[in-house]
Amino acid sequence: MKEKFSLKDELFNSDKVHKIAVEIKAVYPAFDQKAFERDVLKPFPKLELKERMYHIRDMFVLYLPEDYREAVDILVKSLPDELDTNRSDNDFGDFIYAPYSEFVAAFGCSRIELSFSLQALREITKRFSVEFAIRDFINAYPEETFAMLEACALSNNYHERRLASEGLRPKLPWAKKINIEHDRTLFILNNIFYDKTRYVTRSVANHLNDISKIDPELAIATLKSWKATGKQNKKEMDYIISHALRTLVKQGNEEALALLGYERDPKIVLSDLKLHQDEVRLGEALIFDFEIEAKEDCHLLLDYIIHFRTKSGKASPKVHKIKKLSLKAGECIGVSKKHLFRANMSTRKLYAGKHKVELQINGVCYDLGTFILNG
Repeated sequence: MKEKFSLKDELFNSDKVHKIAVEIKAVYPAFDQKAFERDVLKPFPKLELKERMYHIRDMFVLYLPEDYREAVDILVKSLPDELDTNRSDNDFGDFIYAPYSEFVAAFGCSRIELSFSLQALREITKRFSVEFAIRDFINAYPEETFAMLEACALSNNYHERRLASEGLRPKLPWAKKINIEHDRTLFILNNIFYDKTRYVTRSVANHLNDISKIDPELAIATLKSWKATGKQNKKEMDYIISHALRTLVKQGNEEALALLGYERDPKIVLSDLKLHQDEVRLGEALIFDFEIEAKEDCHLLLDYIIHFRTKSGKASPKVHKIKKLSLKAGECIGVSKKHLFRANMSTRKLYAGKHKVELQINGVCYDLGTFILNG
């Protein structure tokens, strides 16, 4: 039987721990490498991913000098070369360095250590993003941290430029909340939306998507103003707009759809809408199809919505993509879609009972029918 993939074992394992222990020993000869590796690895089998990260951070306390600055100097000097600045994307770095920034956040987020700690985070982020650790500093010392992130936005290193956006995201997944107004970050984003590195522009788009969940009008207005400047090339600007508006598009927001070139009420005729089953079991697929005839040239964004039954019996709608279409006047096309109901889903628990399905075209919903999901 194939062994189940374990993310925590992939990111934090004996080889990774040995790697950082060797690097620390090279710059700090008094470091007890053997004991460090032993004490780090001993509880690993019982620890989850983030627990392993915090455990390594706490082991630094035991095996590095008691003086905070001396300990951080050792960690920074032990870091490998900066990540390749010639790359343009998917260069997140090695997760084994996450405990370094967590050490800084845990023991250096103070007035007296502020400047030193922020500089250390700038060095660490060139090897592994410090987007989680920086949020402690944003909350405790917003003015000083904003000034540091503004400098990062102007850096020649794209990992620092990405941090300027990613660390300030209003709804950064798995991260602690930051206590700032969502519109305060725009003066930083205004300096990096025209970045030439996808790793940065993806973060900017994700940041705007976060803002769109709080203030849709501001997100749309910001994207319009960015587009109007002409600072970003058309292809990348189109990517930023599309990625930043994905939540609003799923909600059928008319302004968002219009900015992407989709009319709210396209001249189309739907026919032969058919839901093939009235009952589906876990492990089986729901199948539906329909035909679209265009009465005039149009661009269409096709989604479908399943109103999942919750534990309490209420409906929880979830939007799923079908495809984008461009049709000429008089053109007719048939579309068929399968939705598999997997057992033991990690993202959603499925409950038996009545479910509703809708087709969504350019934000307008059309009823497809209902079906019963059985275990």
